[in-house]
Amino acid sequence: MKKISIFLIRFYQLLISPLLGSYKCRFNPTCSNYMIEAISKKGLFRGFLLGIKRLLSCHTFSKKSGFDPVE
Repeated sequence: MKKISIFLIRFYQLLISPLLGSYKCRFNPTCSNYMIEAISKKGLFRGFLLGIKRLLSCHTFSKKSGFDPVE
């Protein structure tokens, strides 16, 4: 299941994300790369929750940005 999730995120990165325009992620690593790393390091459930938490903080009104590694 972990490999399928990572495949779907990569699919998004390669085929869907370029169609969405020139939006730049506020964080490094990008939110999608963060989710891949979180799933790889923490497992599917916890990694997915960490990725969702990151996505929810990635918006124009957020004061958070910059380097934010998976811990």
